[in-house]
Amino acid sequence: MDDLVKILMPISIMGTFGAALVAFTRVLTDYILKKRMIDKGYVNEDTQAIFKQQAVPSFTESRYPSLKWGLIIFFAGLSLILMEYIPHDVESPLPYGLFALSVSLGFLIYYFIVRKDQK
Repeated sequence: MDDLVKILMPISIMGTFGAALVAFTRVLTDYILKKRMIDKGYVNEDTQAIFKQQAVPSFTESRYPSLKWGLIIFFAGLSLILMEYIPHDVESPLPYGLFALSVSLGFLIYYFIVRKDQK
């Protein structure tokens, strides 16, 4: 088990760092490209439509990002509190299942709130 941790830990750290670097670079280059297009006067009706299309939030990017994270953190914390009082074996998968179930419940509640708001 220790060998697996020694292998997966650097991979996960480098993967997270790499994904963050790619996301940051993409946002920065998109901004620079849009700014240069505006400065050179290449912005017409078609390019404005493309810029607006990218700026319109989709269903996943709703008006309630703090509600989403609040619900997720609330249910994650609730599962950690419940795990303190539920007896389980050290090798038991119960804590992982309870945590995953609680976080999914938070996501589902958020989904139904946003869906109800959009109707």
